[in-house]
Amino acid sequence: MRQSRYVLVALLSAFTAEGFAQPLQYPLSEKVDVTDSYFGVTVPDPYRWLEDDTSRAVAGWVASQNEVTFEYLSRIPFREKLKNRLEQIFNYPKYSTPVRKGKYYVFSKNDGLQNQAVYYIQEGLGGTPTVLLDPNTWSEDGTIKLASLDLSRDGKYLAYSISRAGSDWREFFIMEVESRTLLPDHIQWAKFSGAAWHEDGFFYSKYDPPADTSKALSAKNENHKVYYHKIGTPQRDDILVFEDKDNPLRFHGVSVTEDGRFAILSISDRGRGKNGNAIFVRDVKKGEKSFKPLVNQFDNTIRVIDNIDGKLLVKTNTGAPNERVVLIDPAKPEEKHWKVILPEKDHLLEGVTAAGGKLLATYLKDVSHRAYVYSLNGKLEHELSLPTLGTVSFSGGRRDDNVIFYTFTSFTFPTSIYKFDIGNKQAELFRQSEVSFVPEDFETKQVFFPSKDGTRVPMFITHKKGVQLDGNNPTLLYGYGGFNVSQRPSFNSLVIALLEQGVVYCVVNLRGGGEYGKSWHQAGTVLQKQNVFDDFIAAGEWLIANKYTAANKLAMQGGSNGGLLVGAVMCQRPDLFKVALPAVGVMDMLRYHTFTIGWNWKPDYGSSEDSVQFHALYKYSPLHNLRDGVSYPATLVTTANRDDRVVPAHSYKFAATLQEKHRGDNPVLIRVETKSGHGASNTTKQIATTADIYSFLLYNLGVQAQWP
Repeated sequence: MRQSRYVLVALLSAFTAEGFAQPLQYPLSEKVDVTDSYFGVTVPDPYRWLEDDTSRAVAGWVASQNEVTFEYLSRIPFREKLKNRLEQIFNYPKYSTPVRKGKYYVFSKNDGLQNQAVYYIQEGLGGTPTVLLDPNTWSEDGTIKLASLDLSRDGKYLAYSISRAGSDWREFFIMEVESRTLLPDHIQWAKFSGAAWHEDGFFYSKYDPPADTSKALSAKNENHKVYYHKIGTPQRDDILVFEDKDNPLRFHGVSVTEDGRFAILSISDRGRGKNGNAIFVRDVKKGEKSFKPLVNQFDNTIRVIDNIDGKLLVKTNTGAPNERVVLIDPAKPEEKHWKVILPEKDHLLEGVTAAGGKLLATYLKDVSHRAYVYSLNGKLEHELSLPTLGTVSFSGGRRDDNVIFYTFTSFTFPTSIYKFDIGNKQAELFRQSEVSFVPEDFETKQVFFPSKDGTRVPMFITHKKGVQLDGNNPTLLYGYGGFNVSQRPSFNSLVIALLEQGVVYCVVNLRGGGEYGKSWHQAGTVLQKQNVFDDFIAAGEWLIANKYTAANKLAMQGGSNGGLLVGAVMCQRPDLFKVALPAVGVMDMLRYHTFTIGWNWKPDYGSSEDSVQFHALYKYSPLHNLRDGVSYPATLVTTANRDDRVVPAHSYKFAATLQEKHRGDNPVLIRVETKSGHGASNTTKQIATTADIYSFLLYNLGVQAQWP
């Protein structure tokens, strides 16, 4: 490895507890002579060596960066008090909605600061809850995490999977529920899979183990297979149900209808840039041994809701960008034979589930839910009354349920659970969160602003009541803008700590998300990805023009695809923001598809393997658009050394390049969490990471934060 050595030094106002300024010296980052050629364009990659996450050199670099970062953070005078306030706010019981399996109801509860929620089981709604599964007992540091939990239809067996230190790799275990006996079954190398119970076993999806298991976190994932595991047998005896060697980048997953009649195989081809999925079915009742196509295409999404008398009820955007529900006869699956149950409306049909012999549907109108109960033939029976603009989530249920549960949440409305009686169409509060804050002290409003091309973009703004629009408020702008994900109103107790300090918290609904259906998503993908950044920039400019804040008081935050957003925007408009907080971001847009599951993102990003798409990617790729001599915002890059979804090399290379090119007084640092993945692996790490991010944010916005 040919190396050139240099030391990066920046003189910053990094204050000790005594208030004396000290120079901040960034760690040494070595460069190598590596280049790639894309359609005649030579692209240097001097920090390629940081992609080897198992090397000693990279471990040393991470340790050195963390040393500088944590030394800087330790000098922020209110950091510990902020962490204490976050713990206080987060310390309240958090419940999931009850779900019925056989004679049992199962739900989770976190007493407050437990690293993971504990799962409880009870007979009937009036039964006494007892512990079914407590993941907090699995490891002393709380980094072995429950990833999925699936009870068999009769409630006799529990299949659960674990994640170690935040990895996407999964291991399955089986428990006999009545006795709480852990069976010898142990399944490894599962990924992107739950357990779909069928008869005396379940379907699951996995990859073959990497040739070098020590490099499992960075191994490229190909040839997703579906297996059937029979209870009481070793994994080596599991039956291969489906694989497609000719298409190694496809995803395959099997689900089973509630009555057990149909096994449903869903296939997506995102590795080829397709944004939909195909559905194949197997009628088990008729003894079918192979899957037959129901909808064999990859340009539209389709999801089976339930089996209705041998016909499949599905939600799809085929011929309906805002989604609809149709009934498909497997014997006549052609679209001309589909029976429309819920026709497409002007607003996005975001969620549909079947329970209690009804269809429960949520429509998204200007990023806020409306919730309805329909008969199975599509007749409207009831609209749920909701407390305010917010988000509804139905827990699902069984056909013979008399009650169903749903949650409601909004920015200053803690997540609450409601029970809906199907017979009398009455909803009542079942459980309400009690958080250490006064909701009436804050307010949320929704605004709309024009983007660069005139597109009307929505944004939610939350702040203390009585805020003065004098252009001097510290403001945090959060965005995502990708993968058809909607940024709906939701409660995050940790944000309260910022609101209490006078921060204006803004969530912008960028193109690329799913807020307005398929067209809104596509308008922020591939060759139109710049629209996402334009929307975000326009949001910041609107906040300044309307006197909420000023450029020296404005911060931006985003994670994963949102980390890409922050990275791209700080390259394009470093003057617009004082602070940048990119978390686990996709920063190398030319090589992202070569890591683990990165090829799966081609429908949103395109690929540098295509000449036209390469030039679009190269134009905004954060890693490749940092410029020499520019004063960038105060930046805290955050990632984790066990992230095998957006591998930490993205953040490592971006941080090294930023420290090389940045000139100015703003600190540009990276914080690398250990034993975590694409998100905190437990509550302790979540609060610690948030405390550091918020401390950096407030300190660099000049907020004189105070807590008792």
